[in-house]
Amino acid sequence: MLQEDQIHEALRWIERQTHLKTKHARMLSSGDQGRLLQLISLMIQPKYILELGTFTGYSAVCLSRGLQAGGRLDALEINDELEDLILEGFRRAGLREPGEEKARLLIGDACALIPTLGDQTYDLVYIDANKRDYPRYLDLVLPRIRPGGYILADNVLWDGKVLLENPPQDAQTQAILQFNQRVANDPRFESVLLPIRDGLYLIRVKKNIVPL
Repeated sequence: MLQEDQIHEALRWIERQTHLKTKHARMLSSGDQGRLLQLISLMIQPKYILELGTFTGYSAVCLSRGLQAGGRLDALEINDELEDLILEGFRRAGLREPGEEKARLLIGDACALIPTLGDQTYDLVYIDANKRDYPRYLDLVLPRIRPGGYILADNVLWDGKVLLENPPQDAQTQAILQFNQRVANDPRFESVLLPIRDGLYLIRVKKNIVPL
């Protein structure tokens, strides 16, 4: 098992490579948000995690800290040009040891990949992919979350646009508005919106849910 300083070094490496090799380093999870993701995962202690939109893998490493022994994180990412960077970051973080794959990377569109995951269920799902598809992601992952499991959704404040009296009509803003409204009004969920960075929704799926 890697020591704490080795994990921090892996995260520092991912952060540096993200700034050097991508044009969208602002998409990287901040240190505070990464620590929050790690803390939530340590509290939940999931056996299986699903991440929609891993970017360069920083958030995946943070989320993996709470994995149970023998657990696995499935990270979905649409940008195949990031594959080598992500996998090297996973290796440095101890997630791809010989004979033990704690993190699996799947390249492709999340909406197409989720149905290929078989009957796998997850204790924790982190949504941070195409904002236009947030409502669809919710529909796709809900049947795969164990009763009492959790969903985390990033960017749900969307630079404050969703709080405006007359929010923009672009597809991303409208989709996040729809997602937020569904979460707030669905009796199957217990939720809180955390105003950290661009907004993080913490959602618990009730143990006894009745299909709507």
